[in-house]
Amino acid sequence: MNTLVAGLDLGSTGVKMLVADEHGTEVLIRQLPTPWVAGPGGTTTMTAADLVATLRELVALVDSDLRELRGPEVRIGALAVSGMGESGVVLGADGEPVAPAIAWFDPRGAEQVDALPPTIRDEFAGRTGLPLGVQVSVIKLLHLRDEGLDLTGARWLNLPEFAVAALGGEQAAEYSLSSRTGLLDQDTGAPWPELLAHLGVTADFLPPFVDAGTLLGEATADWLPASFAGARLTVAGHDHLVSAVSTGEFPDDRYHVSMGTAEVLLRVLDAPLPFDARARLADRLINCVRHVVPGNWVLVAGVKTGLIMRRTLQLVGVNDRAGRDALDAAVMAQPYQGVLQDGDVEVTGARNDDGVLRLVVRADGAGPADLFGAVLRHGNDELALLVAAMDAEVPPATSALLTGGWASMRSVQRARSQVLAGVRVSDRAQDTAYGAAVFASRLLTPTSTPASAPTSTA
Repeated sequence: MNTLVAGLDLGSTGVKMLVADEHGTEVLIRQLPTPWVAGPGGTTTMTAADLVATLRELVALVDSDLRELRGPEVRIGALAVSGMGESGVVLGADGEPVAPAIAWFDPRGAEQVDALPPTIRDEFAGRTGLPLGVQVSVIKLLHLRDEGLDLTGARWLNLPEFAVAALGGEQAAEYSLSSRTGLLDQDTGAPWPELLAHLGVTADFLPPFVDAGTLLGEATADWLPASFAGARLTVAGHDHLVSAVSTGEFPDDRYHVSMGTAEVLLRVLDAPLPFDARARLADRLINCVRHVVPGNWVLVAGVKTGLIMRRTLQLVGVNDRAGRDALDAAVMAQPYQGVLQDGDVEVTGARNDDGVLRLVVRADGAGPADLFGAVLRHGNDELALLVAAMDAEVPPATSALLTGGWASMRSVQRARSQVLAGVRVSDRAQDTAYGAAVFASRLLTPTSTPASAPTSTA
């Protein structure tokens, strides 16, 4: 029997599944659009039912392709799920979803930020390792509560955790994803009691904590084809961190740059930075949170460059790969600084607490290449500020590895080489999905850890 492993990546743009063999060789990759529903003013949601329907469709596609490639006896022995942070599903006391998932880039929650008690506001960054803003899950939860959602007896699952449960696995709170909620105290590794109380929930609002890669049962959903039934399941963790794991050895003086809808610069730390350092970094919108590797922490500096690059492509009528390649070539035909005068095109929106693309064109002659080049330079300006802030706390990085969908564009590579040292590009098309498959492969070894076993809180 052909036993394979699968990595599932719940991305902001697409839901991807990568299947690999026992040697780590990719067998296939399939992708479907993430089923977000756009609302007014940038609001973006997804129902749990739509996510499950997408998973069902994706699994059916992969099953069909695998049978054609490997025959009817093919089997997925283990499956790991990674994905975006901040977004999740609230389950009611009966275990059923009671609210849609709100996208991490949804702008709602400013009123809830302003209404936080002063003691929580003052301690938030140093205690959670996160900047206080509308992106963190707890602010979205406070918004839902204030809109009338009853959280009594409810439970929160981050999207990858929900996907594992939907496949038949156990409910669990993985540390790197829980770090994105704003509910986790980075020093204790436990929920922050004062913030739970303000939200109006108790500690069991979050399921038991586990490390990434912990065995969470087997795939038993009745909609699964035979090739997936019985697969061992785990949560691999936050997508950008899983992408870093996929590259193998990760020097602590390297930036791992994950370029999706969000562009993330990641540094690995052997220990968390102190409370005051976490607070200083959070003031610059930089996170110090738990890694998917037990006993490690990460600095995570993000900008919304992927989001505004995507919107720029849509604005200039580029909607396919051929159009993107042509635009890439047109940008590369210009010098890095472009051919227009300084100030002819002004761009804002990449900052991590923004995400609204604003283009001001002050002169005639600005074409698609001029606009996209200006967006790339604006992204560099925001990244340079983040690099300077991190360099003030830890020794500067000496190299950078670009991964993700945007990293294949030569214009992107050239731009990032202006602000990052020693840039090279990953040769994998889907680093996160492959990293998840690596976690899945570990479930097939005798040392895989069941969810009931003790896990690290260090």
